[in-house]
Amino acid sequence: MIDYKKAISIIKKNIIKINSEIILSINSINRISASDVYSPCNYPAADNTSFDGYAINSKETRNLTNEKHEKFKILKTLAAGDNPKIKKVTKYSTVEVMTGAIIRKPFDTVVPIEQIKYFPNKINPKFIILNKKIKKNNNVRFKSSDYKRGQKVISKGELIKPSHILAFKTLGIKKIKVKKKLKIIFYTTGNEISNKVKIPYWKIRNSNNQFIKSYLKNYPIEFYEKKILRDNDEKLFKKEISKFLNSDNDIIITSGAVSAGKFDFVPKIVKKFKYKSFFKNVAIRPGKPIMFLKFNKNKSFFGLPGNPISSAACFKFFVMPYLSFSQGNCSENFLYAKLKNNFNKKKKFTRFIKGQLNYSNTNIPYFKILKGQESYKIKSFVGSNAWGLFPSGKSNFKKGNYIKCYVNFLE
Repeated sequence: MIDYKKAISIIKKNIIKINSEIILSINSINRISASDVYSPCNYPAADNTSFDGYAINSKETRNLTNEKHEKFKILKTLAAGDNPKIKKVTKYSTVEVMTGAIIRKPFDTVVPIEQIKYFPNKINPKFIILNKKIKKNNNVRFKSSDYKRGQKVISKGELIKPSHILAFKTLGIKKIKVKKKLKIIFYTTGNEISNKVKIPYWKIRNSNNQFIKSYLKNYPIEFYEKKILRDNDEKLFKKEISKFLNSDNDIIITSGAVSAGKFDFVPKIVKKFKYKSFFKNVAIRPGKPIMFLKFNKNKSFFGLPGNPISSAACFKFFVMPYLSFSQGNCSENFLYAKLKNNFNKKKKFTRFIKGQLNYSNTNIPYFKILKGQESYKIKSFVGSNAWGLFPSGKSNFKKGNYIKCYVNFLE
């Protein structure tokens, strides 16, 4: 049995290589960027107004006071998207501008429409009247103030979100290089597992498959569920692995049959094939029987415990990091939170604890350990919004100590 940190070190060293492909950026949601992406243009492309109002040359207002006003002739009205060219701009001229309209020299500032006095009247204005000095650059959104040409939009290894799609479209990024989708084959095991709704009390409904499937819904994963492997399906499982090794699938995951029971055949069958790296049993709770194997080919195997909470914990803390590492995203998304309860555990074990992550009025994160930490209890899992990680090497954790917290379902 190895330590959790050692297990993570092993899977980091045994990631699978994923090829890339170029797709339309509008179709890239929830894909992993395979390269840094840079803006091909400046944004905004030119100075423009952030208010409806009148664009003027601020220099022409330097000497204006309440006693000395000036009339500025209205040349035209410009809306967002209008060509801003004006043939001749005489002294003391102005242009009515709608939000987003381009501002060009000699105009360099915008007076909001609410502050304007008109001449001869508001219904049929020919001029606006100004009687004070106006600062340069008022209400102007400057060229390239958001993105400069060549500035990074997204980094290699990042998950593409709706906000990135907006940026790609705005900046004219038509195509993007992304990692190909990982293909996962999943097997539930055990005579006790049933897909039926009504079952006798000695059977168990198949839930691990649905949990993992729903977890992966918004990730660049193709998930293929196979039929349930029964206790006497050793030969069938061996054939399935042979097919897998000669397919374009990347990872095979099983749930159950990885412990040391009479019908726990998964480790024995998997180890019959050539492999580069292997571990089974990690000093964690829940989920100690977790198994990992990297085949000689560019393919891997995870054996998860059959217990639903143990399976969920191992999927969160082993499989999901492995998928991220393989896709080039090596960031670890967690935060430190203050404990609201005391907690004791065995020193040599890492514990994954179900809990509630909340924030104080001063925005300090707190983690409350929920009752019902036994691996068979799902009520506390339903009531939790985060996992707390209590590392090995320490037994007693006191209220107020900081621990790592991982929000459920976010990577």
